[in-house]
Amino acid sequence: MQQTQTDPYQDIRDAVRALCAQFPDEYHRKVDEARGYPEEFVEALTQAGWMAALIPEEYGGSGLGLAEASVIMEEINRSGGNSGACHGQMYNMNTLVRHGSEAQRQKYLPKIASGELRLQSMGVTEPTTGTDTTKIKTTAVKKGGKYVINGQKVWISRVQHSDLMILLARTTPLAEVKKKSEGLSIFLVDIKEAMKSGMTVRPILNMVNHETNELFFDNLEIPEENLIGEEGKGFKYILTGLNAERTLIAAECIGDGHWFIDRVSNYVRERVVFGRPIGQNQGVQFPIAEAHIEVEAAGLMRDKACALFDAGLPCGAEANMAKYLAAKASWEAANACIQFHGGFGFACEYDVERKFRETRLYQVAPISTNLILSYVAEHILDLPRSF
Repeated sequence: MQQTQTDPYQDIRDAVRALCAQFPDEYHRKVDEARGYPEEFVEALTQAGWMAALIPEEYGGSGLGLAEASVIMEEINRSGGNSGACHGQMYNMNTLVRHGSEAQRQKYLPKIASGELRLQSMGVTEPTTGTDTTKIKTTAVKKGGKYVINGQKVWISRVQHSDLMILLARTTPLAEVKKKSEGLSIFLVDIKEAMKSGMTVRPILNMVNHETNELFFDNLEIPEENLIGEEGKGFKYILTGLNAERTLIAAECIGDGHWFIDRVSNYVRERVVFGRPIGQNQGVQFPIAEAHIEVEAAGLMRDKACALFDAGLPCGAEANMAKYLAAKASWEAANACIQFHGGFGFACEYDVERKFRETRLYQVAPISTNLILSYVAEHILDLPRSF
């Protein structure tokens, strides 16, 4: 019983909370109002070593697992921040660590660990294919010792605040492969150099202060040594990053859920209407209690996904289900929080509306709830493919 009640990651939680306490609500509110980037916050996380959690110790990192990384992301959001400013470095790291060559790891990982370089961006999604990843149209044609990239990406985040980007492109035409998941390759792109020689970036203004962009590639040349792993096997490699991404997003939603529940619970204890605290009413209590139960349950599925990922075992189903449960739980918690704050829930100074907007994103990204349900139906329940 004592073991089940002890959080093995409490030291990490305490340390991240202490750092986040240096960046109170007012800091994140001002960044949001200015549609800015929390540069000081991300730098503090980097210098404290949290952004290098998944980098092996021999390359200057902490050598931690996805479980620990998920706790870091959870605590950032639970403290009122938004991990979306920096979470890309966590899940992108797995692609390079697990599938990069030794030369690539030696060249890039120590600099990423120290903060000299940032690997925050991943270029996968395209405007005409969405999450139908095997149908992407961006091509990479090998010419001499280089690959020439042409195509377009959309919803590519943190490009302006990253030095490197993981890019997925088709190296063998779809019509020439036996399986549609074949013929895709992953490249490491030097963003600053690319913007000088064939990559155009167009920011997309959106309802959340989440820097995201359209990218256009016009004969962008990438050195052959920037290919990660074997040519044509990129889809398999990118799944490593996608499973990590969905699990980490689940952790962030869990953090959001706790933030909403803590914030609304404190408010309804003190808010008196008709001579009694509104938190005394079951109509107020029950939605908050239900959200708390769902957040706790989502945390268990997140833990399972992390355990499988860190053991090198298949975890696609668990990563998807963790993301689904956590996004749903955080959204229900957000609804209860804004509802029971009444008009004050819409006032920027309470931060509820900011967090409300931020957590709503995860019903749609990085994979929509409907696609997760389709995945579970087909791959777990063995139902006919619906699309």
